[in-house]
Amino acid sequence: MFGELISLIEQSKRAEAEEALSVVLPYSKEHFSVPGNVYLIGTMNTADRSLSGLDIALRRRFVFREMPPRPELLDHVTVAGINVGDMLRTLNQRIEVLLDRDHCLGHAYFMPLIEAPELGRLALIVRTQILPLLQEYFFDDWQRIQWVLNDHRKPASDRFVTQAEHDLHTLFGEAANLPSQRVIWRLNDGAFERREAYAGILKARPPLSDHSDPNEIGPA
Repeated sequence: MFGELISLIEQSKRAEAEEALSVVLPYSKEHFSVPGNVYLIGTMNTADRSLSGLDIALRRRFVFREMPPRPELLDHVTVAGINVGDMLRTLNQRIEVLLDRDHCLGHAYFMPLIEAPELGRLALIVRTQILPLLQEYFFDDWQRIQWVLNDHRKPASDRFVTQAEHDLHTLFGEAANLPSQRVIWRLNDGAFERREAYAGILKARPPLSDHSDPNEIGPA
C-alpha cells in the first residue's frame, strides 16, 4: 500500500530533515517528499489479531497508543435507573476473566444513550450489537454468554439467554442415542424490554424456581 512512501514517512527522511529523501512520481515525473508536519493516523482492532501480522518495518515507523474502553464517559448516563457506565464496566470485567482484555466492549456502542437514554434504545443496542458480538467472541458458547450477562443468577423471566426444553423421546424415540448434555439455547425476547434484565447484569436476584442451577459458577 505504501510502496516507496514507506521510506519517506520516517522522521529522518521527511522534507527538510538531515537525511531527507524524495521519489519521482511515475506519471507526473515530479519529485515528491513528505513534509515534517504531515501525520498519518490509523486504527486497528486488537480483537481480530491484525496487530500480530504487522510488518516490523512498518511498525517501527509509528507510535502505538492503546485506546481501551472508557466506561467513565457513561457514568453520568442512566437508563431506567441503571448506570450505563457501571453496566459496561461490569460486562468488560467478566469478558476479561472469561476471554481476555483485547475483547472488551467499546464504550462507543452505548454512546447513543447519552442523547436518548431510553430503555428501547438500550434494548436495540444489546439485541443487535452486543449479543451478536458476544456470539462471535465465544463461538456460540451460550453458557459463557450467560455468565457475561449474569443470566445464570437471574429469574428466568429476566434472562436474555435461556435453555429450551424438548421431549427427546417424543422427537426421536427411545432408541435414539443422543448426547445427554445436549442443550438448546434460545433468546428470551421479553427480557430485552424488561428493566430488571439489565439491572440484573449488575446485581441479580436469586432465581425463584430452583437453587441448583447447573450453569451456576459462583454464589449469588
